[in-house]
Amino acid sequence: MNNLKLVVLLALLTGLLITAGKAFGGTGGMMLMFVVSMGINFFSYWYSDKIVLKMYDAREVDIHTAPELVGMVANLARRAGMPMPRVYIIDTDAPNAFATGRDPEHAAVAVTSSLMRALTPQELEGVMAHELAHVKNRDTLISTLVASLAGAISMLANMAQWAAIFGNGRGNDEEDGGGGLIGSLFMIILAPMAAMLIQMGISRSREFLADETGAKMAGNPLALASALRKIEHYAMHRTMPQATPATSHMFIVNPFAGSGTWMLSLFSTHPPTDARVQKLQALAGAGAFRTS
Repeated sequence: MNNLKLVVLLALLTGLLITAGKAFGGTGGMMLMFVVSMGINFFSYWYSDKIVLKMYDAREVDIHTAPELVGMVANLARRAGMPMPRVYIIDTDAPNAFATGRDPEHAAVAVTSSLMRALTPQELEGVMAHELAHVKNRDTLISTLVASLAGAISMLANMAQWAAIFGNGRGNDEEDGGGGLIGSLFMIILAPMAAMLIQMGISRSREFLADETGAKMAGNPLALASALRKIEHYAMHRTMPQATPATSHMFIVNPFAGSGTWMLSLFSTHPPTDARVQKLQALAGAGAFRTS
């Protein structure tokens, strides 16, 4: 059911990009956006992990430079029957973590140095299991594709806005299949909002799934729940300097949790932490898990 929902939402997002291109540029714009969407998917597939790791100045570590962390990840990967991902550390005072990579064979997990100091070993294991769950469920590729497509729609909306301001809103584009004023309004207002809602729907469902998969992988749902509480507490009071809105969906907890209004939290790509904790507590009560 989750996979069917994902396919439908991804198809809607791609269709929205193509429709937005048609509204802004007629048939030519529709074809251009189809080509752009294919190009975005190709580029994201091959290069997104390298870009985001470079963006956060992440340094790769191994069993010699970070034996406890790398050993923990290796043990979890072996337990889940997965290839060993590359492991990175980001030097920052804001505790958080994310995973990236196009598939389990080319995956990487990254944690901040402060996360390793703030959590207990059991909590850290829960977080790493959550990130490995994203890799196992191929959420790392999915989230990159979704963010790229949503970003392209936002870029097109900005172009439509500037075109309308300077009087180049294609007033005669009805002849070419465009929408004229209605098409411009759709592009500027409705398309970015629809893209954001679709992105939010995909991201939230994948976070819940990664919580469940990771909790089962580590065998300790309550440790992951405790870690989520701690990370959110830090995020509410300490924003990661390198964080950007375009990559915030990748982290286990939104790094901008403390810098937004209730409206921003309503449209957040992350589910409320309280809801995630409640599901983990229910999972702990329903199964036989180790608690230490």
